[in-house]
Amino acid sequence: MTGSATREPCLAGGDQGRNQKQDVSLPESPALRTESFASEGKSGDCFRIAVYDGKGFSEQDERLIREVPLAVYLNDRRVITIACAGLCVDELAVGFLRSEGFLRTREDVAAVAVSPDQTVVRIRTAAGWEIPDSETQEGRTLASSGARGFGRSVEVSPAEPMPAKVSLAPEVILGLMERFLERARLHEETGGTHAAALARSGKILVVREDIGRHNTIDMLGGYALLHGVDCRDAVILRTGRVSSEIVHKIRRLGVPLVCSLSVPTTQAVEMAREAGMTLVGSIRRGCMKIYS
Repeated sequence: MTGSATREPCLAGGDQGRNQKQDVSLPESPALRTESFASEGKSGDCFRIAVYDGKGFSEQDERLIREVPLAVYLNDRRVITIACAGLCVDELAVGFLRSEGFLRTREDVAAVAVSPDQTVVRIRTAAGWEIPDSETQEGRTLASSGARGFGRSVEVSPAEPMPAKVSLAPEVILGLMERFLERARLHEETGGTHAAALARSGKILVVREDIGRHNTIDMLGGYALLHGVDCRDAVILRTGRVSSEIVHKIRRLGVPLVCSLSVPTTQAVEMAREAGMTLVGSIRRGCMKIYS
């Protein structure tokens, strides 16, 4: 099979030629930027690809999630460049700076400006707010698989102690997870994103999806800060593995309960227990495991 994938408009059905049983040579044409499937806040493009089904090759249209660099500026200084899907970039930038200790409350933020192409976010702090010294050089790049940007110790504690635990019945957790997954449509369409949700009082407030699992937590943190949401009685739902970095970010937000489809790492469990955080994982088929 020769040729390379090119961006072309999506065709109805998306599986033309599936019954062909010979090698498929994809057309050699300039890459075309298609109309993205960005309605409903989604980000991606259609690519014409070749598929082997065990019997032969066929062509079909595949929806793929975008990966774009997001430059984050704080008071005209480029702090970080984050690989992301280009969704809710204001929340992502604010949330990242919050998780790093650069921002704490809505009052710290004087202005947030986003470029038309969603690749640059410029944040200005309120007068009198002193920016903590960074432990890294200006302008570091953070990959989509990255976590905290500046290599600070995982022993760093949040400004306030973890609040009292939030207790939910198993049936409530299962119901929240079901509704969460129903709203995480981008993962269903592309298979290329992680998803996370913020919930309070048994209701999901917001769902965010991105190519980076850490990004989704920062997006929730940014949303909460910009909208004045108190996270001390909130719950975070996740699709992916819970690592120590994820626990660190969630602890920074003051969220006492995290629930995930996947499992935690050993250090994540140790950190959650030390912080007094409830960590629930392996939520599947009506069952779950409580790790802390």
